[in-house]
Amino acid sequence: MDGARAVVIGGSRGIGRAVVEELTGLGAEVGIVSRTPFDAGDAGMQAAAVPAFEIRADVGTAAGRQALLQAWPADWDRLDALVHAAGMNVRKPTVEFTAEEYARILDTNLTSAFEITRALRPRLAAAGQASVVLVGSVAGQVSIGSGSVYAMSKAALEQMARTLAVEWGRAGIRVNVVSPWYTRTGLVAPVLSNPDVVARILDRTPLGRIAEPAEVARAITFLCLPASSYVTGHVINVDGGFSAYGFSPRPL
Repeated sequence: MDGARAVVIGGSRGIGRAVVEELTGLGAEVGIVSRTPFDAGDAGMQAAAVPAFEIRADVGTAAGRQALLQAWPADWDRLDALVHAAGMNVRKPTVEFTAEEYARILDTNLTSAFEITRALRPRLAAAGQASVVLVGSVAGQVSIGSGSVYAMSKAALEQMARTLAVEWGRAGIRVNVVSPWYTRTGLVAPVLSNPDVVARILDRTPLGRIAEPAEVARAITFLCLPASSYVTGHVINVDGGFSAYGFSPRPL
């Protein structure tokens, strides 16, 4: 990806942080947009990546998205890859969600992806061949107990990708989704701190372990590479076989 320009929304930690490292390692210039500072020493990362620029903004708000566009580097008029990895969750029964929690989850996970992607469309089109990758979740396909609002937002991302892949294909813009299962990030740390829950997760995972951020990031990176130039409108599950597993009469 020498000479390519990429931006990772939510690139300071977790899966987004791992994507920054993968893309940088392949020679891309990578800009980061996030609420929190870029963490060069994030646990599980292989080496320090140096971002081309860093914009601090809460993309889950209209003001934050406007701040992103205002701070966008003037010379970045071409964008080869856009990765949207920003996300949040509140885990509780559906009847207990407040209106504020509902809005905050959808604004962060879905509205930000929609608004930022369409705002950056001219820059993506200017690249001639560009890739948009949205980070979804298997929670958008089956119920995994992560909360209905989070699941709704991730399901909507998949349909957004399919629609934009068709609508923007003639402009040379590919749009895909990578949907992980439980991955060792701060977002799910409270869940993974419970040994009983971890045991249940592993019981439903044919590969028998929790994913590392870099493993998800590599699938995202593939979709940014010229090697995936004819892949658009698809969802790639990085889930250790979870979504393929229905039932086995014998223990895995």
